[in-house]
Amino acid sequence: MQETFKILIVDDEIDILELVEFNLLKQGFRTVTAQDGEQALRLARQEQPDAVILDLMLPGINGLDVCRTLKSDAATKELPIIMLTARGEEEDIVKGLETGADDYVTKPFSPKVLIARVKSVLRRNKQAKSASDILEYEQIRLDPGRRKAYYKNKEIELTFTEFEVLHFLMRHPGWVFTRHEIVDNVHGDNYPVTERSVDVQIVGLRKKLGPAGKFIETVRGVGYRMRESE
Repeated sequence: MQETFKILIVDDEIDILELVEFNLLKQGFRTVTAQDGEQALRLARQEQPDAVILDLMLPGINGLDVCRTLKSDAATKELPIIMLTARGEEEDIVKGLETGADDYVTKPFSPKVLIARVKSVLRRNKQAKSASDILEYEQIRLDPGRRKAYYKNKEIELTFTEFEVLHFLMRHPGWVFTRHEIVDNVHGDNYPVTERSVDVQIVGLRKKLGPAGKFIETVRGVGYRMRESE
């Protein structure tokens, strides 16, 4: 892990902010901090961090809206975002993932677990940027190096997780994967995800792919697969 990685920490609770910053600094990261949504958006654009740790419950612009704004901006859409929240209910987790968050950690949390998650999203982001093999399947084209997806040569806007799920399925056409196998390959082992959150990513992919969404098949009682090309 290189010491040059810069992490933006966003939380309105000063004790949490200081705890997270202390542990990141101890691991050799550089840090930038914000205590509200407006400041977070400004610093994300000015400081160009390598990842964001973002609380959901913020004064002014809340965490979900901050995430949505960053993911819809061409300058920050590839920025990995880890949601840090006391709201661990399934509905809140799904909302965060739908908005484009790459991972989540619920309060109270272990600093060691949080640091591991930060390293994981940074590693995945680096691997995604370094990958160069273009995949093509039934007029769907993925360019992992540029993080771009196309259908019939028209670019499709995908979240980080949607891109990773589609990339994984396209690399194994015809193979059936359970929801947890998909999550383990996209996010790493022991990722605490609900089955519904995987379904959310699939629904989003099918919608964005339009007619090509039919190629992502549901295998009842098992999971999902990319239909084998004829």
